Amino acid sequence: MFKQDILERELNNLGIDDKDVFLKLIRFRALILEWNEKINLTTITDEEEMYIKHFIDSYLILENNFIFKNKKVLDLGTGAGFPGIPLSILLKDTEFCLLDAVNKKINFLEIVIKDLNLKNVNLIHGRAEDYAKQDDFRQKFDFVISRAVADLPVLLEYSLPFVKIGGYLIAYKGKNYTSEIDRSANALDLLGGEIKNTFHYNLPLIFDDRYFIIIEKVKDTPFRYPRKAGKATTNPL
Repeated sequence: MFKQDILERELNNLGIDDKDVFLKLIRFRALILEWNEKINLTTITDEEEMYIKHFIDSYLILENNFIFKNKKVLDLGTGAGFPGIPLSILLKDTEFCLLDAVNKKINFLEIVIKDLNLKNVNLIHGRAEDYAKQDDFRQKFDFVISRAVADLPVLLEYSLPFVKIGGYLIAYKGKNYTSEIDRSANALDLLGGEIKNTFHYNLPLIFDDRYFIIIEKVKDTPFRYPRKAGKATTNPL
């Protein structure tokens, strides 16, 4: 079986049967490999691994029937564009904002969105601690999604200020998610979040455990959060 056949099959298993999506993902991978030689985008370069650990992993949240159509979604700490770019390729009626503090990665993503002709993606270079205090961003997003960015108590301080009341943070996590939840009670209380659910998946073919933590924004985040750069990491709530 060709490796691209594996990607097409796993997309079909998720109910994604769109040739344009498939071709854009193939092109996205080619751009990653090209630019990975110049800047550090990912350590995963094997074709099958990239399809499963990056592309399919990005799409697994769609199995939980969240309604993203006509919503505003922030991908916090997007890195090489995961999960934001794969999701934006598929969800053309959803407005995506991809934020990262590393300018070289944002420059790479500018090339990606131009090459793939993605009209529903905005890019921001900067720190979450700064943008979360701005009126155009604070409590303006229906969803914040984040993958492999920070321990949950830290991620909550970075992300919940962006989420509007009634919106959700979706945190992509690994097998230690329960420990992270146990250490998050104070942060949730201070920042206005409430854990609504967790979902467990096995990535196809490699069977790695993956979890989603779903946090609803139930009250305003006090304006003093997030604290200045570095505080959330060195002194978690």
